Amino acid sequence: MAGISEALRDAVHQHAPTSLMGMQQRLFSFWFNSFIYNQIWEDPAVDLQALQLTQESRVLTIASGGCNVLNYLTANPAHITAIDLNPYHLSLTRLKLAAMKHLPDHASFYDFFGHADRDNNVALYNKHIQPHLEEELESFWQGRSILGQKRIHMFRDGLYRHTRFGYFMRLLHWIARFTNYQPDKLLTASSLYEQQAIFNQHIAPFFDNRLVKFLGKLPVSVFSLGIPPQQYKAMKEQGNLIGQYRERVERIACQFPIQDNYFAWQGFSHSYDHEKRQAIPDYLKVENYEGIRGQLGKVDTHLGSMIDFLEQQPPHSYDRFVFLDAQDWMTDEVLTRLWTQVARVGKPGTRIIFRTAAAESPLETALPAELRSQFVYEAETSAQLFQQDRSAIYGGFHLYRKAD
Repeated sequence: MAGISEALRDAVHQHAPTSLMGMQQRLFSFWFNSFIYNQIWEDPAVDLQALQLTQESRVLTIASGGCNVLNYLTANPAHITAIDLNPYHLSLTRLKLAAMKHLPDHASFYDFFGHADRDNNVALYNKHIQPHLEEELESFWQGRSILGQKRIHMFRDGLYRHTRFGYFMRLLHWIARFTNYQPDKLLTASSLYEQQAIFNQHIAPFFDNRLVKFLGKLPVSVFSLGIPPQQYKAMKEQGNLIGQYRERVERIACQFPIQDNYFAWQGFSHSYDHEKRQAIPDYLKVENYEGIRGQLGKVDTHLGSMIDFLEQQPPHSYDRFVFLDAQDWMTDEVLTRLWTQVARVGKPGTRIIFRTAAAESPLETALPAELRSQFVYEAETSAQLFQQDRSAIYGGFHLYRKAD
């Protein structure tokens, strides 16, 4: 299950292996074939505004870490299909679904995925979750990481400090401490004014550090953020990479109240706000626990390519699509194949959302005119929702509708 899938290679390997871009793409696919994210970095509050889910909605989404799947269940859709190229991410999604179903109460579920570093989490897994897992998934979590530890022990040792993203953020925090900056002070702010002051003192100067500037200009440095070479290239073409990083970190640090921005808490402390429990994802909130738990039967999961999956679906069988940042990974040819299937499988009025590293939507130039004419781009709504996205790590948010 943990090998590099053919679908992942097809999605990433777009240039000859002897070219610089081709070598970078192959290095990325090797690096990506692991846990990249310890939580999803797309704001579900923005997603739900754009998707406008109803009790009849059938959703197809990229799984990533599974946070979005559980968060969408708070809107009571008819069905959710979660699909992913990355077997590690899909295994995390499947574990969240199993844990929600089999752990005895919200407190144990919060210990497992909220704290994700409790000594009793492995015992909870062994007693309540493991007996119910299919052999393949059980074997995955009993398997060992490159450090030799069982993967399930991540939930004892601190899930949010591990994974590629977690290691990368720990490196940045180490550099900050070494240079006498304290970005975690942001979590003590009581107002947006105070957040800006702390940013100016402890975070903004960080981007003038020579090592940070050097790392920020290397494509491989952002692999741990899940940014493939082609996405990095799109950002580079916008100019001043370090300036882009600084602007996006300032947005997450200063544009939204820290009291309920769990993305900022993860970025600046590798944890959630366990004391007040305002800065936590909706799926971890006690008031949503029973409602989500009662809808787990609406979810199915698949390892593989979205296009391959869609080609097997009947016409008009889905009406909501969530593509995260996958459009940045795709060539014009692959985008055309994907959106041809969206046009066929999607019902009239279907809503599709995705994010991009750059500000512009690639569909405006990638799709043939006849195919592009079947979709309406909600540009104004997209721009408004982009400004509300608390994760603030992307350059654009895009909402399309299938024409009636």
